[in-house]
Amino acid sequence: MQIPKTITLFYIIILGLTLGAGLYAGVVVAPVTFNSEIYLQSEILTRFQEGLIMSENFQRLGFLVTFTVLCVALYEGYKYKMHDRDIFTTIPAFIVITSGLLYAHYYIPQILELQKEGESMTESKVFENTHFASELDFKLFTLALLILLSRTLYRNLRT
Repeated sequence: MQIPKTITLFYIIILGLTLGAGLYAGVVVAPVTFNSEIYLQSEILTRFQEGLIMSENFQRLGFLVTFTVLCVALYEGYKYKMHDRDIFTTIPAFIVITSGLLYAHYYIPQILELQKEGESMTESKVFENTHFASELDFKLFTLALLILLSRTLYRNLRT
């Protein structure tokens, strides 16, 4: 039994929306937020305050990431169960699911906990390493999402 085209279209839209939101957050929101003095004409916000604003942005993005992970698990899981699978879809789907869950349910909560401990904690090696790992994880998530979206489009446009 094949998946209805409307569900596939919804799936493609969710993948594209999440990819676009992730790229926008990383390419536009983060650089603007962490360079607020350029746009405000003075240093009104500290680096710590800018980090708090960014954390709120990424925490909200985490809700979309979690929803997307659920959609990927259901859609790709169903296709896998129906023996409609290929390695170029299965691997990126697995990476999207694992890296998305790590991002939304491990890194973001850990960063928020470290921020609650105060400004000095955000200057620590622990925070720096956690932040760096979360950036790598999100880049991996975004790349896998792009591959999954491309592969899904390719497979559905040729049929």
